[in-house]
Amino acid sequence: MGKKQMGFILGFLFLDGLLLCIATEIHFYDFFLKEANFTKMCSTKRMLTVNGSFPGPTIQARKGDTMFINVINQGTYGVTIHWHGVKQPRNPWSDGPENITQCPISAGSNFTYEVILSTEEGTLWWHAHSDWTRATVHGAIVILPPRGKYYPFPKPYKEQTIILASWFKGDVMAILSNSIATGANPSIEDGFTINGEPGDFYDCSNETTYRLLVECNKTYLLRIVNAVMNEEQFLGIANHSLTVVAQDAAYIKPINTSYIMITPGQTMDVLFTANQNLSHYYMVSSPYHDSVVTFANSTATAIVQYEGNYSIPSSPFFPALPAYNDIDAAQNFTKSIKSLANKEYPIDVPKYITTKIFIAVSLNSLLCPNSSCDTDSGDRTAASLNNVSFDTP
Repeated sequence: MGKKQMGFILGFLFLDGLLLCIATEIHFYDFFLKEANFTKMCSTKRMLTVNGSFPGPTIQARKGDTMFINVINQGTYGVTIHWHGVKQPRNPWSDGPENITQCPISAGSNFTYEVILSTEEGTLWWHAHSDWTRATVHGAIVILPPRGKYYPFPKPYKEQTIILASWFKGDVMAILSNSIATGANPSIEDGFTINGEPGDFYDCSNETTYRLLVECNKTYLLRIVNAVMNEEQFLGIANHSLTVVAQDAAYIKPINTSYIMITPGQTMDVLFTANQNLSHYYMVSSPYHDSVVTFANSTATAIVQYEGNYSIPSSPFFPALPAYNDIDAAQNFTKSIKSLANKEYPIDVPKYITTKIFIAVSLNSLLCPNSSCDTDSGDRTAASLNNVSFDTP
């Protein structure tokens, strides 16, 4: 990943009669889309990545900066990249949804995105926006406060990105293509990962479990991204309290909790203090699921490992997370999220509504000729907005 900074952009802002000078930076990154081999859960497969890594590289800037990311497609099919949660003011052409704001970046070509940061501050993420390619092509975006500013919470000792993801033993594009061809539901993932590793509870995985090394009585900021394809996730660390301080690159009133519930595409900034006895403690991510649709009911683990001299336990301590279908636990956590909404981080909520838009999100049945689709009914399903489904041009 090539990165360099090119000086500063100076801007001026009049505020309450004062002339303020604002300095922003420009950052450059190279993303090489290419196939790479990975072995997990006792099997090896070849898959599309950015710069040969899973998850992909973390990119970093400050609030108000601009990033130029040159995406060079060395793969075999067209792909776009989306900067999830970045508002991109007056710049939709670099937003990334395939066949909406741009054509796919075809194999053997490149495209340079201009990513304009405005009010975002915290953690976001980037991912492929082409069919299911985002299962393997994704990474974090870290947006630091402007120079001279700091977080609205005590300075952590260290920061660590934590990316939750799905793992399919099969090729994700082949899985999707088969579903489209037959009308059957696509295969569910074979498991989940934390920073690219499934953890101790999956076959052939305990030697590569991700480990977060911590020092006793130090506070850490976890930048958590849920890149899982479909399932919400409960996450907790055994015997440790969590303090959620931001969501989707916006600060919130701190939430003290033993677990979080994070939805696909969502990000959270979470503080925790390593204040327990020197030992090993599981960080656990497991799905929350409240429907009758088949899902991957399995658990990804990482290990929070204290530094120092002590007897290593036979097994790390395990957190008490809500059951997979505990809707009360999910709703109680979600209801506790409130904007920070203070003088330094104000929120302007519209109080007068002039236009109302009704949008119906539904799952429909599409008739297959002679009930020929590989489903119980012989027909296929398709999602829609106001009874209209997207058809790739």
